[in-house]
Amino acid sequence: MIEITGSISIAEDELDFEFVRSGGPGGQKVNKTSSAVVLKFDIRNSPSLPEDVRNRLEEICGNRVSNEGILVIHARQHRSPVRNRESAVNRLINFIRKASEIPVERKPTRPSAASKKERLEDKKKHGLVKKNRNYRLSKDDFE
Repeated sequence: MIEITGSISIAEDELDFEFVRSGGPGGQKVNKTSSAVVLKFDIRNSPSLPEDVRNRLEEICGNRVSNEGILVIHARQHRSPVRNRESAVNRLINFIRKASEIPVERKPTRPSAASKKERLEDKKKHGLVKKNRNYRLSKDDFE
């Protein structure tokens, strides 16, 4: 069992790992080992996640979730498949923790009287600046 929060934990058999070849530097061994990891997690059919967490998780992960509701995480930053596997699991845990936080709804507020007054004064000043740009000086004004 993978402990995510106090109330949410996921069984290891819900995670599907696939080891694939990774691009990038690696020397002579680069085309011989499958060190990159693709983690697949079925969000919609997971018995471990509450319904609201499922919905937020799909929203948070965006393009990483397929049309069938399967979350796909690629991990290839390490040269070791074991470390890539740990990295993928940690990223999944972080996604689920973020989805388990209930968002705080914004309470609409009204502007204060002082802020309204200040805004109107700023508008008047700006209007005067623009009005004075059009004022043309004549020769008599310099004498």
